[in-house]
Amino acid sequence: MSEVIIQQNNLSEAVSYLKNYINETPKIAIVLGSGLGDFTEQLSDKIIIDNNDIPNYPKSTVVGHSGKIIFGRIKDNKKTSPYLCCFQGRVHLYESGNIKLTSFPIDVASKLGVEILIITNAAGGINKNYNPGDLMLIKDFLNLTFSSPLRGFLTSKTKSNSFFSQKLIDVAKNVASENKINLQEGVYCWTKGPCYETASEIKMMNFLGADAVGMSTTPEVMKANYYGMEVLGISCITNMGTGISKQKLAHSEVTEVANKVKEKFTTLMKEIILSIDSQ
Repeated sequence: MSEVIIQQNNLSEAVSYLKNYINETPKIAIVLGSGLGDFTEQLSDKIIIDNNDIPNYPKSTVVGHSGKIIFGRIKDNKKTSPYLCCFQGRVHLYESGNIKLTSFPIDVASKLGVEILIITNAAGGINKNYNPGDLMLIKDFLNLTFSSPLRGFLTSKTKSNSFFSQKLIDVAKNVASENKINLQEGVYCWTKGPCYETASEIKMMNFLGADAVGMSTTPEVMKANYYGMEVLGISCITNMGTGISKQKLAHSEVTEVANKVKEKFTTLMKEIILSIDSQ
């Protein structure tokens, strides 16, 4: 049996398992990065599924990625969001070594009927005008891994000049302005990890035009683009890159800062989602 057929069968089994638990088609998928998983506390009528129970689903091993898929919707006094599918954590390329596993959640989301992807991450700041705790809209990315989850796919379907939806970026900016949230906008640089970047690498990325750097997001965005989803990307700047920051970097710092911006991040995400359906 060919590798492609095996992958298709694995995907079908995972999607069939999830469909046993939901009666609606999710419109929006949300990938929650390191330390940002508490956003799902905003959901009503939750259905929580552990990744370990899903056939063929990749398992996250990183602290701050709880490894659950949570379905539900956001409700407030005036509005109710579309049905949501939240991926609480992800698998990085350095964990599995298999780039197709990094974008498997997006394959699942597409098969479930998702039209919009909001993808988040914790990232290191390269732009010296940024500070830990800032939120950054991703307007483009640099792929320094030169890897792609689309190898073997019909790549003529991709739109490489428009990975991120300008309409959703405008929604996010309006929401940030209304809620007095300072929102940066910049270029995200993807590296394989798991090591943090050297000071020389940070200088190189800055020269190439990157504003933030991390070890995720880009393969998921590429796959979402392939499926025709509208994509919004948000980075939480949890630390400054080596050479900019004088302190030693550690993952505990990443999750600590992400926890401190939880209220701001939650407000931004909640209001973006509630605004999308009115566009």
